[in-house]
Amino acid sequence: AYEDSGISLLDNGKFAQGLVGSDGAWGPYEFDPVGFSKYTELVPFFREAELKHGRIAMLAWLGLVVPDFVRIPGERYSFEAIPVSIDGHAKLNGAVGVNFQVLFWIAILEFCCAKKVFEWNSLECAGDYGFGLTFFPKDEEGQRKMRMAELKNGRLAMIAFGGAISQAALTRHPFPWLY
Repeated sequence: AYEDSGISLLDNGKFAQGLVGSDGAWGPYEFDPVGFSKYTELVPFFREAELKHGRIAMLAWLGLVVPDFVRIPGERYSFEAIPVSIDGHAKLNGAVGVNFQVLFWIAILEFCCAKKVFEWNSLECAGDYGFGLTFFPKDEEGQRKMRMAELKNGRLAMIAFGGAISQAALTRHPFPWLY
């Protein structure tokens, strides 16, 4: 629970309780026009959601670009059958197995992580699932930089995927989606 994390969720006078992400290249960047950071008990949930959406956007970008270069074996998935990867979902609509597997594994992951989000999510461990601990820096400054990099890359990926999927839908061409 929050009490066990050692961080008070009461307003400590810092922007968003001092979470990583408010530092900019030219100083503090405390942009919150809607006022989400005022809901102190929900700030860890908001950070968890931001990290999760950023990670999904990074994978989505990869999943949007890679099929234009590499396909899995089979006539059904070939470049001749699906020349533009954005049309792949419509072409594979009858493939219940493929779509069901994707939905099934996402549901399993979400189900396994739901307890963490609602019971022991805190400002310290928002978005931490214990993967890749061997790559995580041991010093505090390195950890802060790594968290900041993931947060900013996730924010960039959310914007990039929105633009990329729009461009792919408009042009109906493979990557780089030129007319």
